[in-house]
Amino acid sequence: MTYFAYLDEFGHIGPYIARTDPRHNDSPVFGLAGYVLPSAEVRGFGTWFFQRKCELLDFDIRRSGAHPAVWEKKGSSLYTVRNVTKYGELRSFTNRLFNRIETLRGFVFYVGIRKTALPDRHNPNRLYVRVLLEAIKRIDAFCAEDCDPQGNFVLALDEHDQRSNLIAEAARSMYGKEKRGHLIEPPFHLESYRYQTIQAADWIAGLVGRLGAIWQDPVAYPENEVFRRYFEPRLNRVSRRSGIRSA
Repeated sequence: MTYFAYLDEFGHIGPYIARTDPRHNDSPVFGLAGYVLPSAEVRGFGTWFFQRKCELLDFDIRRSGAHPAVWEKKGSSLYTVRNVTKYGELRSFTNRLFNRIETLRGFVFYVGIRKTALPDRHNPNRLYVRVLLEAIKRIDAFCAEDCDPQGNFVLALDEHDQRSNLIAEAARSMYGKEKRGHLIEPPFHLESYRYQTIQAADWIAGLVGRLGAIWQDPVAYPENEVFRRYFEPRLNRVSRRSGIRSA
């Protein structure tokens, strides 16, 4: 079986000291999150997500004047404390999203790192590469060990200004000593506003980013407890080979 993995960034790529630090305060974590689906289910899932997006955000879409097929709302803007607390429709949609992925024999996936390097030693590009290679390793292991028969996968990422370097690193992972033999091609980079599948990954990444912050620094992010209350148990059930670790 062939799988498609759609991943987007969560957290922040820059250094983190503390939420109260005047400069380095964006997020204690950085990672990639999204979902993995059998290839035969991708087209139908994209249509389903598009329809649900239009229902959930009809007012915003109409106000924008853009065609809904090329309109997007970032997950970090959607999954705010205010929105999750106020709008039951968003909470209901999130559970429906997880249920849909599971029903289609897919799973949610995320991998991230708690940033501990001091600002003068922090390298954003190296951090992204580390996370990407870890994601490839884990999804490759899923295809090798959790599938019967073994599967392969295609990886799609949101477009990134380090695209050339990321593709090169992924290719080394495929053909170097690691031999990630279940990745069919180096990752494709997609413009998120054109692809419903990447938008869905971005929404999951927005939610995982909120959870990752409170998981790694609960004292600094007490308001994110609402995300744990509404979504953490369901996320744990639908995710596989996922986690956030210290750098």
